[in-house]
Amino acid sequence: MMLKLGKHALNLDRPKVMGILNVTPDSFSDGGKFATTAAALEQAELMVDAGADVIDVGGESTRPGSNETSLQEELDRVMPVIQGIINRFDIPISIDTSKPEVMRSAVDAGASMINDIFALRREGAIEAAVAAAVPVCLMHMLGLPRSMQSAPEYAALPQEIIDFLAKRVDACVTAGLGRDLLVVDPGFGFGKNDGHNLEILAKLDQFAALGLPLLVGLSRKRTLGNLTGRPADQRVAAGVAAAVVAAENGANIIRTHDVAETVDAFKVIGALRQYG
Repeated sequence: MMLKLGKHALNLDRPKVMGILNVTPDSFSDGGKFATTAAALEQAELMVDAGADVIDVGGESTRPGSNETSLQEELDRVMPVIQGIINRFDIPISIDTSKPEVMRSAVDAGASMINDIFALRREGAIEAAVAAAVPVCLMHMLGLPRSMQSAPEYAALPQEIIDFLAKRVDACVTAGLGRDLLVVDPGFGFGKNDGHNLEILAKLDQFAALGLPLLVGLSRKRTLGNLTGRPADQRVAAGVAAAVVAAENGANIIRTHDVAETVDAFKVIGALRQYG
């Protein structure tokens, strides 16, 4: 399985690492640390040096309870960072947004992937993605960020999420977005409690039925904090453990704050595979 991101081709025979670069003042784990362009580019350099395969730039917090950021504010946050990364580094960039206008601007500036927590359900989003003609990650979310953790319920996991993603894939293909440009994400922590997250992780191999690359983001999630009793910035070990389990269960792309540690874990796994 191959994913073409601009001039870069990601061979998904081994797990790839997507580094999270939040350029927001209020993200749950690193809010404000990379809110200036200079700080964001320093962090991008660290991730490139650590072996990231993709950098995912986001200008709107989607933590539980968060409110929507204005279009202009999101553009002001992400565009200088995207342009700076393009000028300084040879690495594909994903834009983490649900706004069609941000998708268009980011891709015009050189981003080669769209990562949308709303799975292109917002007005104009599918049209923007079709016009951009770059890979798109469709994520499942129950509800909205400000209310998604208010007693989420499911009748059958992970099948409900698989069914949702299958419908979104069909909608995208019908609109003119090729299946070869689609990636899916079960949306850990987005309208799921700890039990939901753990059940999805344990049954992640069932998402193979979609026949598409699978992206997961478990890094520093609240579930890991509840399991370990550690605050967000001390969940590295738990996040790497979850990433390894996800990769062994079929995840192709791991989205993480902790690039170096995750890359090292996958190096060990890769070395062992040659022995059986």
